[in-house]
Amino acid sequence: MFGMADMDPTGGLWNWAAASSLTAEWVHGAIAGALERSVGQLGSEAAVLCDVHHVGGDFPTLIDVYLAPETIAESTAASAVAVRLGVAILLPDDTLDPTRFVLAGPDGGLELVHADETETDDGPERRHVRPCTGPVTGCERPAA
Repeated sequence: MFGMADMDPTGGLWNWAAASSLTAEWVHGAIAGALERSVGQLGSEAAVLCDVHHVGGDFPTLIDVYLAPETIAESTAASAVAVRLGVAILLPDDTLDPTRFVLAGPDGGLELVHADETETDDGPERRHVRPCTGPVTGCERPAA
């Protein structure tokens, strides 16, 4: 699969970025539908908590999911949410390469990509997403 996106090293914390400016209500609804659990803002009594905020860049909606279920692979959840939202979602991969991510497409597909990231006071801005092609970027394409 896709490494860190499928393991749970953070105890139920997922950090995603969506390729559109989305409202918290829209994101919460998509996550609730994908996980079949109640989703609410931080401090609520929902089964899954979610903070949504906005930055610049090509992926302007940052989505932090807390108390994510350990029984669902992060990449599977991100793929289902991307389909529901109709936008691409970036999530971390398992390498130490800070430019490499998993891209969950609005068609449900998963792809390894690279993106340029700039830290800002509001959070990380990601731009210039491109396919992970192997030797040129210093990583290898996984076997199909």
